[in-house]
Amino acid sequence: MTVEALRRRRPQTLAELLDAHGREIQAVAYLILRDRAAAEDVTIETLLTAFEKGGSIRDDGAVRAWLLKVATNKALAIRRSGARLVGLDVVPERAAPGDFAGESASHVALLAGVAELPPAMRAAVVLRYYSDLPVETVAAALGKSPNTIKAQLQTALDRLRRSLADPAADAAPAPEARHA
Repeated sequence: MTVEALRRRRPQTLAELLDAHGREIQAVAYLILRDRAAAEDVTIETLLTAFEKGGSIRDDGAVRAWLLKVATNKALAIRRSGARLVGLDVVPERAAPGDFAGESASHVALLAGVAELPPAMRAAVVLRYYSDLPVETVAAALGKSPNTIKAQLQTALDRLRRSLADPAADAAPAPEARHA
């Protein structure tokens, strides 16, 4: 997908954008919103925004990051609007070859932990670790400084570590008190 194709505004450009970036846009939106229908809406709105305004992008290499920024902002706007989301249990769509119950449980626990993060922090985690964007690009997408994003990511990782910690390890037996 080139910026030139966006500038021409041909209808086939939407299909090309969807093929090239649709799945990732929808995944980012879903991880922020935790609602498939809303994530689909964000994907469509993001593609339409790209069709309308994507010609303003200067560099072909910036299209993906720009699309993810638009999708993230749209998803966060939905979260801020107070839209009610019904939390459903997260179930893996299909098991990967060799996927054992423990791996699936860890995956579900990780998604649940990410879902518990505040929306802006969740967006930073999704863009950085799911979409594998550099911190500077995440910062630009969210309108924050790179240091703020680094701090949010560190806080998010600390929270995830605590939420994923084995409760049995935390509940180690206290040493017995001995009386003389």
